Amino acid sequence: MSGAAAEPRRVRRLRRGSRRYPTVTRDTAPPEGGRRYADGDSPAPIRQWPLLSVIAVVVSGLLVMIVDFRIGLLTVGAAMLAGAALRVTVSAVGMLAVRSRYTDVLTYGGMGLAIVLLTLMAQPRPWLELPFLSDILRFSAGS
Repeated sequence: MSGAAAEPRRVRRLRRGSRRYPTVTRDTAPPEGGRRYADGDSPAPIRQWPLLSVIAVVVSGLLVMIVDFRIGLLTVGAAMLAGAALRVTVSAVGMLAVRSRYTDVLTYGGMGLAIVLLTLMAQPRPWLELPFLSDILRFSAGS
């Protein structure tokens, strides 16, 4: 009896448009920008062109790494930075949208920047030398 009496109250509570966030999550919200770029009648490559373009550049960078690791890794880092730029500029990026726009841009951009900087500082004969980093390493290693 109490279950039947509570049912209409619960239905009323769900219908009422409260501005508060629910205490219990019933479903996950899709990331903003996660909708398809093209309609469902289009083939999959056209619907997911932002993700496929980033993946294509990453794969080409991995193949270039066989010949020259610096150029290949710079290509991979550039692909991550391009993914961040796509996430900022294109409103519907399909599966390139994983989290919120801010988090995706921060993640893609941070990873791309880290890959590029670490590649430029890779030994032997680094293309970028930051003296304070070698001082930090010398201090932390204790030598």
